[in-house]
Amino acid sequence: MAALVTSLVALATIGGLLFLQPPAQTHPGSDTGRVPKGQEAKPLRPRSRVSVLVLNGNGMSGVAGTTATRLLGRGYHSATATNATVENYATSLVLYRRGWEREARRLARDAGIRIVAALDGRLPAGSGRDQLVVILGAN
Repeated sequence: MAALVTSLVALATIGGLLFLQPPAQTHPGSDTGRVPKGQEAKPLRPRSRVSVLVLNGNGMSGVAGTTATRLLGRGYHSATATNATVENYATSLVLYRRGWEREARRLARDAGIRIVAALDGRLPAGSGRDQLVVILGAN
């Protein structure tokens, strides 16, 4: 469990550093504005196919439940609220499993969270079906 906490704190720190760097300007394809065949972006999975684990990482009673209810109202398949193993996160963040980054960025916009980072593969027991994790910090 301590490894999970350490990993999440490290991810939050890395995510914060990555967030401070301006995004690279890239343009797929040619000067025509067309995307070459085979490089088309896959459509986002609908919210109704996305499960979210919402962790209270700030110790304020009820915030995970309130956020989970709000996400369900936006159409997410499930949003399970529980407490994080530590309650001193300074910043909220969204973590995602491999292949779910675009949905994580949409969730971050939906929840008003600025930091998005990949999961390191370790999740709390019972969260195996969740593709995305929200950790609510003090901000």
